[in-house]
Amino acid sequence: MKIVTRQVEGQPLTVTIEYPEYTESVRGLVRRIESLDVSFSASADGKQMRISISDVYYLEKVDRKLFLYTKGDVYRIDAPMPEVERITEDSDLVRISRTCIMNTSHLTEIRQLKNSHLEATLDNGEKLIVSRKYLRDIKRRF
Repeated sequence: MKIVTRQVEGQPLTVTIEYPEYTESVRGLVRRIESLDVSFSASADGKQMRISISDVYYLEKVDRKLFLYTKGDVYRIDAPMPEVERITEDSDLVRISRTCIMNTSHLTEIRQLKNSHLEATLDNGEKLIVSRKYLRDIKRRF
């Protein structure tokens, strides 16, 4: 594989993939690149904004409301967990419990706990618990 990058003033980010044969790995790469362009409509302090998937650390459902956490801020989004999972299935977001979805691109450490759970530490110092039910999903990512 060869990677070529170049800066072009006044043009949007463009990714060109050249391949000898359209294989499953090429298809996966295309889906992965497309997932980088996903963003969420979120609100905080009465303001609406768009949050890029790369800025998301984790999403958590609390009292039937879904909250999106970035490095230092918390936003509310109006989407059910299954919809968030559907639109982010080819991204670094992975469900780690019934109420939490974590962005593995911000993951720095995983530690085994006594009760077969894992403790995930994100690069902002936040610690999340990975439930036994979702261990297979997180292990598959690594």
